[in-house]
Amino acid sequence: MTCASCVARVERKLGKLEGVDATVNLPLESARVIVPDAVSDQQIIDTVTATGYTASLKADRPAPDRQHIQYALQSAQPGGDDLAAAGQAAAAGSVLRPRLLAAAALTLPVLVISMVPAAQFPHWGWAALVLSAPVVSWAAWPFHRAAAINARHLASTMDTLVSIGVSAAFLFSAWQLLADPFMTAHPGMNMSDHALYFEVAAVVTTFLLLGRYLEANAKQRAGNALRALLNLGAKEASVVRDGAESRVPVDLLVPGDVFIVRPGEKIATDGFVVEGQSAVDTSLITGEPVPVEVGVDDSVIGATINTNGRLLVKATRVGSETTLAQMGRLVSQAQSGKAAVARLADRISAVFVPVVLAISALTFGAWLIAAGDPQPAFTAAVAVLVIACPCALGLATPTALLTGTGRGAQLGILIKGPQVLEDTRTVDTIVLDKTGTVTSGKLSVAAVQSLTTADGDELLALAGAAEAASEHPVAHAIARAAREHAPLAAVADFVSAPGGGVRGTVNGRSIVVGRAGWLKDNGIDTPAESLEHLHALEDSGATVIWVGVNGQAAGLISLTDTIKPGSAAAIGRLKELGLRPILLTGDNASAALAVAAKVGIPAADVLAGVLPEGKVEAVRRLQKSGATVAMAGDGVNDAAALAQADLGIAMGSGTDVAIAAADLTVMGSDLGQVAEAIGLSRKTLATIKTNLFWAFFYNAVGIPVAALGLLNPMIAGAAMAASSVLVVTNSLRLRRFGRTQ
Repeated sequence: MTCASCVARVERKLGKLEGVDATVNLPLESARVIVPDAVSDQQIIDTVTATGYTASLKADRPAPDRQHIQYALQSAQPGGDDLAAAGQAAAAGSVLRPRLLAAAALTLPVLVISMVPAAQFPHWGWAALVLSAPVVSWAAWPFHRAAAINARHLASTMDTLVSIGVSAAFLFSAWQLLADPFMTAHPGMNMSDHALYFEVAAVVTTFLLLGRYLEANAKQRAGNALRALLNLGAKEASVVRDGAESRVPVDLLVPGDVFIVRPGEKIATDGFVVEGQSAVDTSLITGEPVPVEVGVDDSVIGATINTNGRLLVKATRVGSETTLAQMGRLVSQAQSGKAAVARLADRISAVFVPVVLAISALTFGAWLIAAGDPQPAFTAAVAVLVIACPCALGLATPTALLTGTGRGAQLGILIKGPQVLEDTRTVDTIVLDKTGTVTSGKLSVAAVQSLTTADGDELLALAGAAEAASEHPVAHAIARAAREHAPLAAVADFVSAPGGGVRGTVNGRSIVVGRAGWLKDNGIDTPAESLEHLHALEDSGATVIWVGVNGQAAGLISLTDTIKPGSAAAIGRLKELGLRPILLTGDNASAALAVAAKVGIPAADVLAGVLPEGKVEAVRRLQKSGATVAMAGDGVNDAAALAQADLGIAMGSGTDVAIAAADLTVMGSDLGQVAEAIGLSRKTLATIKTNLFWAFFYNAVGIPVAALGLLNPMIAGAAMAASSVLVVTNSLRLRRFGRTQ
């Protein structure tokens, strides 16, 4: 496929099938198709074939899913069947190279003898005909072949314009020479002395082949980031089965397998550590430069690198379920989509070629009538055909998306689709969940305040036993602190209330741990005399949890969190991007204000004591006030708010639920990556718009100039090829994003 017209035609034909919605990606030569059960794969393939291309199912589609099927499209043009067999941009470049070299070698002497009178010899016109014939036939064959196939389907693309322009220039010149064989018998002719355009036909073909060749190579580079990402995974694993260790391909791993990861090795698949301790380099997945310390029960991601210690890892997700595979899928889906501005460009390009053909014909007729001379009429008409090729238009969006999302994957940033790019442009407020987003989320018990005669260690042991069954970070911290003193007792009748606390029976005693409201819900009053202790602990910036024993408020546990090292700088960067950061937390106001002051968020922009269900309402209130809201969070209880926000940003260290609800996913846990994600998204959208501007600019300026007879077809060919190269090169600049920030 070569231009936006090809894309529009395939999408239009597939869209005529009931219930089918297709999005074609030009650089990837693939289509993402929503297919109802009533439509078979063969119908899809036959419809694509009817438009002049061939298609096949991509081998990596999920077998049970009839939705969002990916088809590989092979072009019937440039490179033809050879390209279809190769199937990749690199192969397209290798197919085009010999045609380009031959065309360049033959075009140079044609150009010299046609334009330099001193280089001419008797009957040089016949030499020009012989030299240019292979250029406009064999070298330009991909254009002619595609034009013929499109014509058979009553369609036209940029290849139609090229084929007609090149053929017309050559055939008109040949006819002139055959009509007067002695036209060039005398050397030293100026260009105005004859009506031969062999050099025009040859130079235009060579320039267009050069442009196509550079495009193919650039497209290959644009997709390198994703290919590199998918090649990151380990190839083999040292699995331990029945007490024996053996090397097996990672494809043969199953959930539950235990495998060994030695220092310097890649972790074969997602899992958790069952033995050993080490620092793991996660930079390839999360973009975080500092290795992460892991020990028993810590989760690890496949394709990350174990730097020092020996680890025994139990596999939890394998094959297409791994984090790496999901990242690849998300990036691929994003690259297949289209922003709203790109769909507008597609609609324009769909009618572009027929309009250009009409303009060319009108130009020829108008010049013929006005000048009475076919030579300037012919030159102007050919120049219109050549300058109007909308190839840059077709590359403007997908090459930028390909490069931007690929670079994002390298930085640990996953963009769900092109619409996200538009959303990042409009957001003006960002809600930051405190725990796990601004702070590390790794709470630790700072103090235990008994309100009765009970011992503090005993109180901590009871609370830890009850909290051990919960997944909340507060619960983890209390249980961990309690285990440091003694093994935890078993808990019975466990109940967990999101945003409230937990309740259970430990050693025959009823234990309630959580907020004051949760204790009240369980019939426990919080004595007024204990509020002084409560306020003293909260004023220090701590998170304070009540403990009730046998229906009585028995004590307070204070926990402290640490602010992530890069949070303050990241919030500064968000402000530079024009966003208003708001700190949202279920924690008490004192703790929230202490954190906000340290990271540079005004007290007026702190929303404290917000329950999980209240997070959604908080986002809604901001939206009703006129704000366009982004929300960053990492927990299950953030998922609803992420979905409600205009732009949901999940921190990758969080849960799959949060990631599924988000528009942007940051694989690392650094808030700085959130600012980087917004910056990259905006930069990608800006690149798309710049590309579209230049693509339209070439055509908008070039067509009238050509129609007025002010543009030589050779210059038009060079300009058209340059427009494609400019667009692709501009997109490739995104590969440097983050390196100069």
